[in-house]
Amino acid sequence: MGEQELKDLRDEIDKIDDRLFTLFEQRMRIVAKIAEQKRAAGLPVRVRAREEELLARRRAQASEDMAAYVGGFAKALFSISRRYQTAQTENSLRCGLIGERLSHSYSPAIHARLSAYDYRLFELQAGELEDFLSVGDFDGLNVTIPYKKAVIPFCRELTDIARRCGSVNTVCRRADGTLLGHNTDYEGFLFLLDRLGVRVAGKKALVLGSGGASATVCTALRDRGAREIVVVSRQGENNYVNLYEKHADAQLLVNATPVGMYPETGRCLVSVDKLPALEAVADLIYHPAKTRLLLDAQRLGLPAMNGLTMLVAQAAASCECFTGRRVDRREIEALCREIEQETKNLLLIGMPGSGKSTIGAALAKTMDRPFVDSDERLEKLAGCSIPELIAAEGENAFREREHEVLEELTKQSGMVIAVGGGAVLREDNINLMRQNSTVIWLQRDLTALAVVGRPLSIKYGLDQLYAQREPLYRKAAALTVDNNGGVSDCVERILEACYE
Repeated sequence: MGEQELKDLRDEIDKIDDRLFTLFEQRMRIVAKIAEQKRAAGLPVRVRAREEELLARRRAQASEDMAAYVGGFAKALFSISRRYQTAQTENSLRCGLIGERLSHSYSPAIHARLSAYDYRLFELQAGELEDFLSVGDFDGLNVTIPYKKAVIPFCRELTDIARRCGSVNTVCRRADGTLLGHNTDYEGFLFLLDRLGVRVAGKKALVLGSGGASATVCTALRDRGAREIVVVSRQGENNYVNLYEKHADAQLLVNATPVGMYPETGRCLVSVDKLPALEAVADLIYHPAKTRLLLDAQRLGLPAMNGLTMLVAQAAASCECFTGRRVDRREIEALCREIEQETKNLLLIGMPGSGKSTIGAALAKTMDRPFVDSDERLEKLAGCSIPELIAAEGENAFREREHEVLEELTKQSGMVIAVGGGAVLREDNINLMRQNSTVIWLQRDLTALAVVGRPLSIKYGLDQLYAQREPLYRKAAALTVDNNGGVSDCVERILEACYE
């Protein structure tokens, strides 16, 4: 293609975009009028059934190769319209989150979807809390570790739930300037239990931790009719030494501690294998998506869920407190799925030469995500190529370095990661891959795999390598995608498998 032909095509796109953006502005002016009508009639901003009907129609009208992209465009357009409608009434509110360390909080992303109010993060030291609550410029706040109990003295009044839980995670400034303290974690945890499908009545529950989150969980379990609730702590009567002897009959386990949370992933306080009566496990941690506790529970076939559902549901309840507007339960469900899809990595595994690096780079570009190749990262840290590293230090040393790289990469969120073909050989690597990623196994015919520059493929042969690794790929993968065609075809198959 010549430069002039390229320029002509770009000019044509620019003309189309000019029409698109003109139509977009016209559309949004009509959206504003619809918002006025809905507000006057007390109707919700989102009408999910209409969105789903329109989405299905647009996909059906699109050509087969464009259906997924048309669907994505329509979803984005619906989301912008909802936010614009909501902004007509709620954009003057000043809200946020206070806590000690907030750099990895999902709360701004969640609240941005729930409403159009300004939502900021306020990292505070203990000595700054009183001044902020007394003279801070805010209408509503969420509260996280370590201030859920510390804010209580500054609240003129507590809701009944907050009083019974003994902690506050939502503060609203009332018309007279005083603060009302509420606990929406309670509502969030009940939503988690419902989504997990757990029947609490008549059951014995173990709650790990004795802090503010634990108190809220215990209150919710008590209200749901739990037969017995046992709080386990390091120094308490019920601790991590005697719990297996005293409470092996526990049917529900809830982790209300930060153990296993980013960046100290991989840690776990209890062994679910020693609790034979367990029926379900919940972990209030949401980063990583699967803590060691949840991975162990899933290995045993137990229903298990992280704290993202609780986080989204409590944020929705907080939004209701801030705005006075009810958030539909289906909107909470959809938001849980959206946040999970956006934050989980897409991690590619497969035989050496199966196209992980090429597909990973193309997938990341399509999704506008960061891309990392674990082998390239390893070579950069080692200062030499992998063949040179294996020749100098041996395969075992290479595998240990590979594990260290994976340990760091898999803690991250929202990335596309390609890993070495033999990374699945270590069980602890598989756990790392699964903790915060959707693991995708790229399959390509062995006859199409190149072996040049791949010392282990040459040493063992592709047939032997595949026989050894195939069951491990299958064990690690959540999805399997064929990569015997073109790059764009494979990327489209991955997107359809992950998001349709």
